[in-house]
Amino acid sequence: MTDSTLVNTVDLAAALHAWVPQQRWFAAKGSRLVSLDVVDRVPVGSRHGVAAEHLLVDIGLDAPPSDGGRVQRYQIPLGFRENGSDDLAAWQLPLPNLDSMVVYDGLRDPVIIALYGDLLAAQESVGSLSFLNVHGTSIDSGMAGRVLGAEQSNTSVILGDVLLLKLFRQVSAGINPDIELHKALAETGCSNVAPLRGWIETTFGGELSMLGMAQDFVVDSAEGWTTALASVRDLLAGDLAAEDVDSDFASEAFELGVAVAHVHADLAEKLGTSKRQATSSVDEILGRVEEAASIVPELAAHLPAARELIARAEATGTTTVQRIHGDLHLGQVLRTSSTWLLIDFEGEPAKPMEERRRPDSPLRDVAGMLRSFDYAAHHLLLGTDSSEATYERASNWAQRNTTAFCDGYASVSGADPRAEAALLGAYELDKAVYEAVYEARNRPTWLDIPMRAIRRLAPAIDG
Repeated sequence: MTDSTLVNTVDLAAALHAWVPQQRWFAAKGSRLVSLDVVDRVPVGSRHGVAAEHLLVDIGLDAPPSDGGRVQRYQIPLGFRENGSDDLAAWQLPLPNLDSMVVYDGLRDPVIIALYGDLLAAQESVGSLSFLNVHGTSIDSGMAGRVLGAEQSNTSVILGDVLLLKLFRQVSAGINPDIELHKALAETGCSNVAPLRGWIETTFGGELSMLGMAQDFVVDSAEGWTTALASVRDLLAGDLAAEDVDSDFASEAFELGVAVAHVHADLAEKLGTSKRQATSSVDEILGRVEEAASIVPELAAHLPAARELIARAEATGTTTVQRIHGDLHLGQVLRTSSTWLLIDFEGEPAKPMEERRRPDSPLRDVAGMLRSFDYAAHHLLLGTDSSEATYERASNWAQRNTTAFCDGYASVSGADPRAEAALLGAYELDKAVYEAVYEARNRPTWLDIPMRAIRRLAPAIDG
């Protein structure tokens, strides 16, 4: 029987210090780790010669608080085996002094994934961890487990092709909006989200943190980004107009607008709305735009026009705010055989939890989707010698789907997002500037996509 306690915490922390920065889900890329403390270490069971532990670690960063704070907390499920295997080698921790045991990312091991599924089915409490089900829900035990797709900021695993269990790698105190909003939407009978079935939480240190959630796994669904990109690829491969291409996306964009409007309406019904001066929203946007100019110097020439756009948005007076998705784009929607589903209501991971739960204008979600259409349209042109005519065809695809999406949204909400052009434009600018900063730091060859949008929304003084 594998005994994970043979690995002392000091050695484990040292190995994690080297291993964590290499993981896709580590949020502080570019920052130097100055400390890593294992603050909680919970044995969660063993079977078939495999032991599992659930760790909470606090990571100290050589970074200002504005970049995410000096301390970030992560959860790391670990597996312990006496003998390793080739398929786990890439996820193994560097513990060279262990002769008879390997330690690795537990969410890469089907045995450990199934163990978590059984804990959820039994609604167990183990150490500081609580595995809970939605009232009236029964989860089967004994389901096989497998990891889903590529590693992202969170890790998702599949249980029995029935449930998707997502663990939030970075842990924040308080109520997680992904769980909160899925519960609220379930209570309205919303058909545009996958139903929530359970979640995992901890009260370590007397403070509630939500660690993960289980919801129905949607078999044979297609990601919105993949579907949209296929349409653009077909358009650019020929010389037909977008509406004449077999994979024209406009009807899908219309139905996507319908789905988003339904979700907004259900969130408003369950959690309420309020009025807020537009000034409070757009002043924050202007502050972010001006700060971004120090990171992306090209933005400086666009500041006067950005200020004019913000002034027009402020003139709209009050605006309705409510709980929204908060990070909506084509990668956050799934197409099933019958409808569109919205997923990942966690909000922008870089924002503090309190800010992610703050009511905002539904126009922020609309703007996020419009920016995603623009990215899909121009993504395939990166690194090519495409003519301006080709760029114009791609831009026409984005505009066609923007129109269809807004038409679909208005057909449900009764309010056309384009009627608040200045405020919608301010939210689009906010998103485009965020994208420009991200691309400048991580993918400079992609910077042209958001900069083209910024030039459209806030033309430079020199034209």
